[in-house]
Amino acid sequence: MSGVTLNQVRKGFYLDSVALMRMSRTIATMDGIEEAAMMMGTPSNRQIMADAGLLSDAGDAAGGGDLIIGVCAANLDAADAALLEAANQLDQPSATGDGEAWQPRTLRVAVKSAPASNLALISVPGDFAIAEARKAIRRGLHAMIFSDNVALADEAHLKREARDLGRLVMGPDCGTAIINGTPLAFANVVARGDIGLVGASGTGTQEVASLIGQYGGGISHAIGVGGRDLKSEVGGISTLMAIDALDSDPMTKQIVLISKPPPADVASKVLDRIGVSDKPATICFIGAGELPMPENATQVFNLKACARVPLGLAPDEMAMPDAPITVAAGRTQIQGLFSGGTLCAETQVLFRTGDQQICSNAPIPGVANISEANDGHPLLDLGDDEYTQGKPHPMIDPAVRDDTIIAALNDTNVAVVLVDLVIGYGAHEDPAGHLATLLSAHAKPDGPAIIASVTGTEDDPQVRSLQMAKLSAAGVHVAPTNADAAAWALSAIHSRA
Repeated sequence: MSGVTLNQVRKGFYLDSVALMRMSRTIATMDGIEEAAMMMGTPSNRQIMADAGLLSDAGDAAGGGDLIIGVCAANLDAADAALLEAANQLDQPSATGDGEAWQPRTLRVAVKSAPASNLALISVPGDFAIAEARKAIRRGLHAMIFSDNVALADEAHLKREARDLGRLVMGPDCGTAIINGTPLAFANVVARGDIGLVGASGTGTQEVASLIGQYGGGISHAIGVGGRDLKSEVGGISTLMAIDALDSDPMTKQIVLISKPPPADVASKVLDRIGVSDKPATICFIGAGELPMPENATQVFNLKACARVPLGLAPDEMAMPDAPITVAAGRTQIQGLFSGGTLCAETQVLFRTGDQQICSNAPIPGVANISEANDGHPLLDLGDDEYTQGKPHPMIDPAVRDDTIIAALNDTNVAVVLVDLVIGYGAHEDPAGHLATLLSAHAKPDGPAIIASVTGTEDDPQVRSLQMAKLSAAGVHVAPTNADAAAWALSAIHSRA
């Protein structure tokens, strides 16, 4: 970066990371601002800001409980204006009709003010998350840890203690849950029903829950466990406890498990636990090969099938596009640009089944890492840390993937650009409108075909059908599911050949 870099530090000031990311993007759009970030001053966050060229000596001296505002600007006036706007946003009161809303500053006070509560949602810098979660479980609360950047050993120790106390820990890095019909973090509004989900994947859980709703079913609970719970070091502690909870829940008649492939020792423990339940189960270890299943379990291999099988629907039924999707002569590549990591993984499964040569920055087993081989169709998880360090996740701010989409639109070898949109609580208020505006400025009549899917429901704040309509009006081919979008992309290049 060039220009002026300034930091402002607020001592002992905490704000949720999602809110900080939204404010950061607003500041970054101001005139003369090259980049901006607002982050808590933990060592890992300071390193992220330093790598992004957003850390000065003032910020480097901040502590983990301090907020750093960093801007890189074309000139000093622009930097000063950005810092002033950041201060204005941070100082806006959170008010009710009776004045400023009171919020407890400690877990102890929160428990005292709401003694009937039994769940703590923790979203503090990762350096502090374990300590806060330990306080919660020792006060009789289950814990959902939205925070990431937590050491794997610390996660394992916390979950072992929680298990001994009879408390469930969801996370760390648990982005999605629906408990007793209440969406938590990134989640969708889905009808109540009798299917219980256990998800070591946020967007995978969202896609399956939303599709169950679209197909006329409903869920009892969606219990997120964090993406590392099924690693050998943790041993699936929260997954096993979640299965126990759903097994004993009278409202839950079926259990669905969604995860990337666990190691054999953990998979064996989880499947053994499923096998002693008297409830039918659907297992989707996305990217795994065929595994021996207990008699009451059915293995599926993509998220669409994971939603259909519990409802008694054919797992492999695919929708057809309303009109043929044509691609320009001489173009051979599909480029997948995903905000959802598990949606990217599902697409890899379907492309791999179709004997396509693919690569990814987040490869499933049997797929080449793009850093080692870039032949074939690149399928990118743009929510991966390499793309989001110091920036919001593309579900929060779709502008994060704008440059990548523009580059794909201008690549004369790209036949299809494949994208996902994820709506619901926590997500951007209008991702389809944002993409439509981007395409109106950069898409060309002889350029790549654009194929998209929208993960979400009609009852989400963004309203799924309205999002789909905006995409269609912008010339996007809108598939009913992520799996269908992948199939359409493959069909488009095969029909041209």
